[in-house]
Amino acid sequence: MTIRILPAVGDPDAARAVSALLSQLPDAEPAPAVADSTALLDALAAAAQGAGAQAPAGPAAAVEALPEVVLVHERIGPTPALELIREVALRFPAVGVVLITADAGPALFSAAMDAGARGIVGLPLGYDELAARVQAAAQWSAGVRVHLGGNPDAAPGPSGTLVTVTGAKGGVGTTVTAVHLALAARAAGRSVALVDLDLQSGDVASYLDVQFRRSVVDLAGISDISVRVLQDAVHDHHTGLGLLLAPEEGERGEEVDDRAARQIIGALRSRYEVVLVDCGSQMQSANAAAVELADVALLVTTPDVVAVRAAKRQVRLWDRLQIRKAEETTTVVNRLTRNTEIQPPLVAKATGTQVARTHVPAAFKELQPCVDAGRMQDLDGRSTVKQALWALAGELGLVDAPAARQGRGSHRARPSLTGRRRKAIAAGAAPGSGTGPGPAPGAVPGSAAGSGSRFGARRGSAAAAGGPGPFDPAGPYEEG
Repeated sequence: MTIRILPAVGDPDAARAVSALLSQLPDAEPAPAVADSTALLDALAAAAQGAGAQAPAGPAAAVEALPEVVLVHERIGPTPALELIREVALRFPAVGVVLITADAGPALFSAAMDAGARGIVGLPLGYDELAARVQAAAQWSAGVRVHLGGNPDAAPGPSGTLVTVTGAKGGVGTTVTAVHLALAARAAGRSVALVDLDLQSGDVASYLDVQFRRSVVDLAGISDISVRVLQDAVHDHHTGLGLLLAPEEGERGEEVDDRAARQIIGALRSRYEVVLVDCGSQMQSANAAAVELADVALLVTTPDVVAVRAAKRQVRLWDRLQIRKAEETTTVVNRLTRNTEIQPPLVAKATGTQVARTHVPAAFKELQPCVDAGRMQDLDGRSTVKQALWALAGELGLVDAPAARQGRGSHRARPSLTGRRRKAIAAGAAPGSGTGPGPAPGAVPGSAAGSGSRFGARRGSAAAAGGPGPFDPAGPYEEG
């Protein structure tokens, strides 16, 4: 969100210093400084009255036309600074006021809060402190405007979409899924942060060929994460992703608790449109907080008994600890083949979760060169794994529909030309025209001789005879 800032500074030298720092703030739109209290009140009144007279919804438009943040220097005149802050707070309650003063002691701080200020910045001015106070005042202002009717579509506080990716157990493809969802969202033009909260054994850096000395631990002990501090900790990858990595020393992961995780995620969501978090497979306080806050919580599993049971345990753990309900979790089935006995309906029944419509095929040979080179971003666009994961990003709403179809010239978009259909084409009949030889009378749709389903008929005598197999989705599921 763009933060409009109106500084009220009487001293010309101080005004130039304030303007120079404001011009460095990201997403900031500073206005020229006003020289006294009368000019400040007149400027605010003119903005509110001008917008209210031109728009049909006068009050809402008037609120939206005001700047989000007003900076008041302590030596402003002729009205004293604290009285001016009180006047602005009473007349324009949707504006966050920040006081610039050389005396940042507790007495003045208390008096400024009583007058209606949203923060204090000490002199001499520092970038980090100024950025933090402006960001906090702007978020408060956005929340107030929602309740006052201005910009009802804007949400107060963090606005980025938070997606967590958790593995049912180790080795099910959690990190590969998180990396490609992030790459898909970035390819769609969104700003994306990829966070590795697998604090003891995170591999995001290995998959993207990154060597960076900063990690999420560097933000754990900071009570107020400013824009500059966040920029120093996040690695700008050449793909356009912002990477916040796990520490090299796994034991340091204990320094990141749930409070730190919430603060770090909140800071990232205020700067990025999409925040992807790789939570690994071990639940700790930090990644548990991430799953609780997530807009979309993915649980990755493979279609085998051990992984499905692990997914069921994970869901039950989240429910016992009141982290997340099963029905609010989306399960992604990875490494699915047409011969797999455990199919997605059975996974949904066993875990009680929603199962994503997009399933990821088993094709490790496509991944192996990129995994060995540590360059997952170089995976061929013709890879069935990449096509499935990018289609999953479209299903989750991380990319628009056109971007979701990018690279989907896959087998899913074109029926295979085998058997009778190939013979019909060889004989000159158009596929699907009905002129070629069709299936035998009485053939069951979806069988091996009919219009093939995506995974084909199950092999084995029980499945071929139409009876339930050893993992029939309709049958009961019990843990051994």
